[in-house]
Amino acid sequence: MAAFISVWSHGLKSFLTMLGIIIGVASTIAIISVIEGFGNSIYEQFEGFGSNSLTLRSYTSPSDQLQGKFAKITAQDVDEIKGKVKGVEFITPTLISRSGESAISFKNLQTFGQVYGTTYTYKDIQNIELKSGRFLSYNDNNTRRKVAFIGDELRLKLNLPEIPDGEFIKYRDEWFKVIGVAKPKGTFFGIEQDNYLIIPYETMKGLNGQGWIPDIFLQLELKDINDLDSVKLALQTILRKQHNIVDEQDDFKIETSEQLTSGISNILSILTVVLGGIVAISLLVGGVGIMNIMLLSVTERTREIGICKAIGARRSDILLQFLMEAIIISGAGGFIGICLGYFISATTSLFIPGFPPSEVPLWSVMLASGFSITIGIFFGIVPAFKAANLNPIDALKYE
Repeated sequence: MAAFISVWSHGLKSFLTMLGIIIGVASTIAIISVIEGFGNSIYEQFEGFGSNSLTLRSYTSPSDQLQGKFAKITAQDVDEIKGKVKGVEFITPTLISRSGESAISFKNLQTFGQVYGTTYTYKDIQNIELKSGRFLSYNDNNTRRKVAFIGDELRLKLNLPEIPDGEFIKYRDEWFKVIGVAKPKGTFFGIEQDNYLIIPYETMKGLNGQGWIPDIFLQLELKDINDLDSVKLALQTILRKQHNIVDEQDDFKIETSEQLTSGISNILSILTVVLGGIVAISLLVGGVGIMNIMLLSVTERTREIGICKAIGARRSDILLQFLMEAIIISGAGGFIGICLGYFISATTSLFIPGFPPSEVPLWSVMLASGFSITIGIFFGIVPAFKAANLNPIDALKYE
């Protein structure tokens, strides 16, 4: 109680002492929660990938890129995989417009958006929800129909009706009938997720003509998870033969959903540790500040300590009082820092457009609380011992 009264009676000095702890804890909580929210939003992008799914993409080494050589997964590769790889439930090939964002028009309006050529299974893999109409069907792709499924942002840019099903939009001098619109996902770190046009895979192949060799991104769903290793081996064997690879490394990547999420998790974990470690330095600075102020407090209260000892206070009583003062200061600073950090993390997404909502994990609060109290004990022990070891006669003589 005496320790609390002492801290309260020197309110401004106590607050300035705990400022380093407040900043350190608030920064730690804010950074960890922002990274946690960012990670969870990324994991949501992979929710559609089951544990028995594979992704296949081309890979070009940095040295080959410098030489202007770029690997591709071609339509011939896809045909070989469809005909020879056993244990695959379905294959979802995706073509992306070769010029990046492409011109798309409706009546007298023109805008730019990302164009994909894919199949009906793309909807489930990408967790696309319908706002109106329908998604691509098997027959749309099989008969090369000129139909289009669009994102809601593209609908707005083209000033299409709320339910634009049946309207015709123009892409690459061809007219496509709109068959459906996706529910908006919003922006992600400033990147618009709803500004796209999806057409059947075979239709897009026909539009690009024979002279263009596309780079195809493949997603494969397996019939049985136990076939995962055999399917990966079959894919590797076929593609190495198709690409005439003998001793060189693969010019493609085969990854499972677990590998994708594990890689992201490792990156985020490293980022959390590094950034958390950097801001935690301010906690050490705050601890040094506590020790300095407590040492000064011992000097200022030398006579008070002498009086306490003269009337019967034990060495342990003096030690405990000064140690408790340090713990109260650091603990209060930690509590304020946690509240401030939570406020910062909660409001970050409001001020940064497209920023994913932050999430404050319980372990980060416990870590910050424990660390701040530990700082108080560690840096308060020296001043406490100095106060407890004062000679009562010398302390009473101190002016």
